Amino acid sequence: MRYSYYPGCTLKTRAKAYEDTALSTAKALGLSLTEIKEWQCCGALYPLNTDEIFSFFSPVRALLQTRAAGEDKLVTLCAGCYNVFKRTNKAVREDGELRRKINAYLEEDYMGEVDVVHYLEVLKNDVGFGSIAEKVKKRLTGRKLAPYYGCLLLKPRAEMDLDDVENPTIFENFLNALGATAVSYPYKTECCGSYLSMANEEIASAAVGRILNSAYKNGAEAFVVACPLCKYNLEEYQSELLAASKDPQLKLPVFYFTELLAEALAL
Repeated sequence: MRYSYYPGCTLKTRAKAYEDTALSTAKALGLSLTEIKEWQCCGALYPLNTDEIFSFFSPVRALLQTRAAGEDKLVTLCAGCYNVFKRTNKAVREDGELRRKINAYLEEDYMGEVDVVHYLEVLKNDVGFGSIAEKVKKRLTGRKLAPYYGCLLLKPRAEMDLDDVENPTIFENFLNALGATAVSYPYKTECCGSYLSMANEEIASAAVGRILNSAYKNGAEAFVVACPLCKYNLEEYQSELLAASKDPQLKLPVFYFTELLAEALAL
């Protein structure tokens, strides 16, 4: 199975382990992810002002490259990139005036033909969690892991349509396929503070504290994420929360889901 692949900026820098393990696991599972050429930053946040069309150009150019390569799916890993691409693609499909303006500027005729999918969706729908379970060489038995969705993978509901917004299960089913125990806790879809970590550390710290305590009280030994920013926030604010609580067990490691997949496949 072949796909075009958009890495995004963070996966080439702070989140290199995310990309490395995604590409190695894809190869082991018979998937071909071909990085599109000359990609640009997606903008990190979806533009809510559709009159400012310049913010849409980068994701649409990447979608055009996917179409030109003869592929019908563009795979992303970063939850932020996924959110921007999926919402942009839906807007181009459904908003005729926005589509007209973008196409006029880019001198293209893109109608939204390409599907934007997250790597987690590829594992579920194209490979199958049952098939992955059969390929596992090192079952993660006894590992109690807290799937942390955050907000960008799931919201807004009508535009993302990845899973149930209030009670998603795709992460849990993935972890079960690897032999791990997915810990249920009420804050798995709450925001970690997102970019407020740069503007208001107190808000981000409080958000992480609620998530951390919720997962810890329900027996989690580590977090599993699909977002580099979530990983940064969960790790960054744990040290100060740990110092305040004086409980050394409160610190929970944070893993990308691809790292656990690579471990289970003995890569």
